[in-house]
Amino acid sequence: MKLALMTWPEVEAYLECSKGIILPVGSTEQHGPMGLIGTDALCASEIAEAAADMAGAIVAPTIAYAPAPFNTGFPGTVSISEQTFLALVADICDGLSAQGFETVYVLNAHGANLAPLRDLSERFHPCGIHIRSWWDFEPVNTLRRSLYGSWEGLHATPSEVAITQARFRVVEPGAAAVPPRQLNPDEIAERAGDRHGSAEDHRREFPDGRVGAHSALARPEDGERLLNLAAMLVAEDYREILGEP
Repeated sequence: MKLALMTWPEVEAYLECSKGIILPVGSTEQHGPMGLIGTDALCASEIAEAAADMAGAIVAPTIAYAPAPFNTGFPGTVSISEQTFLALVADICDGLSAQGFETVYVLNAHGANLAPLRDLSERFHPCGIHIRSWWDFEPVNTLRRSLYGSWEGLHATPSEVAITQARFRVVEPGAAAVPPRQLNPDEIAERAGDRHGSAEDHRREFPDGRVGAHSALARPEDGERLLNLAAMLVAEDYREILGEP
């Protein structure tokens, strides 16, 4: 159920039975030559909505603006500061708590969101905030590895591109048919959490926007598999957190 498509009496009735809500969080940033600008927000939304259907949960409107300063050298990226992002999520959680929600399950799809989200969750808050990225579940990562191996990379990954292909549109690879420079393990560890440096350096080092990710390996049918698996695991995790059958 989407909160935006519900009436207030419907929400009031829901709160008599459950106190949880899923909050999808993504970004608005470039995802390589064939990845959609809204990839992270779209992945978070689609997985959250599918999981909510399985768990009988409400999905709040997606937060689509996030910190992405390293990608502002590419047209279409809209970045906000960590402080603004943190304040926005905190205010939303405060509002949900005031309405009677006791658990906010934050489903994340953007690496740079994790530090401010963890900062928020570690503070005292009347609302229990639980943060999961859709790739946190080992069965999801097992499937990603089996499909793409080391070509999954770090940004504009074939797995996230495949999910958007399954639900929105397929962009022909064009120049992205040629694999990007592959990252070594040290580079992957160094850049984890979207630590990509300045916008200028990032654009110079990864001129087409892909960071070790061979986006052209994406297929819609694989995106559907990834989405359904992630949604099932999110639904199970959500129900366990809330103690619901």
